[in-house]
Parts: sequence; C-alpha cells; structure tokens
Amino acid sequence: MQFLFLPDKVEDKRLAALIPLDTDILGRLEALSRFWRALQGGRIPPDTRMTAQQRRRLRLMMRAADGRGNGASYRDIAIAIYGGERVASDPWKTSALRDAAISLVEGGLDLIGGGYLKLLRHRRRA
Repeated sequence: MQFLFLPDKVEDKRLAALIPLDTDILGRLEALSRFWRALQGGRIPPDTRMTAQQRRRLRLMMRAADGRGNGASYRDIAIAIYGGERVASDPWKTSALRDAAISLVEGGLDLIGGGYLKLLRHRRRA
C-alpha cells in the first residue's frame, strides 16, 4: 500500500485512497477494508490470502532460514523445529525430517530473495 500525503491546506484532514484498477484490485480492496477497520478501532477481519497452515509454514520457513543464516546445520534446524527425540528416531541421512528442514530453509531463502511478493496476491482459480 502506498500513501500520498497532501499539503496541510486540506481543511478536514481526511484520508483518501487511490486504488489502481488492475488484476490485484480485489486484494487491494480487502487490504483497504482491513486498514480502515483498524483506523476505526473495530474488529479486523482475518487476512484471507493465506490459510492457517500456510501461515504456520511461513513462520517455520523464516525460522529455518534465520537459523541457517546464523550457521545452524540442517540437523540443528530440524531439532529446533521438530524436537531432538523425533530427529534422533530415524537415521539422519535418510530422514524425512532432514528433507523437511532443507525444504523449509530453501523456501525461507526464496521468500527473502523476493518470493514474499507472491504472498501479497490472492491465488486465482484457473
């Protein structure tokens, strides 16, 4: 969302929104509605661009990428996310948790590299 601040000569000091009429208009309108409700102090409806499961995975991806950026091994990341007992229960080289940790790190690094912009758009039905 972009803001344009007009000179102080405006008498009533009300905010205005300019919304481009493009393929993202529905998402922009929804974001504007949530912003307006926040300004009014009302109940803010949930963001429908991501499910609860997607938000959870997003948090895990960011934790994993942050850990990797700070020198943690994939095993350390898996232990932090899934717990030491679960990680130790299978041989590490063939563990599904190893693959999951690698996937979380790669997903997080992709988001950091600009992939987060996909999160701002609603998925379109084909």
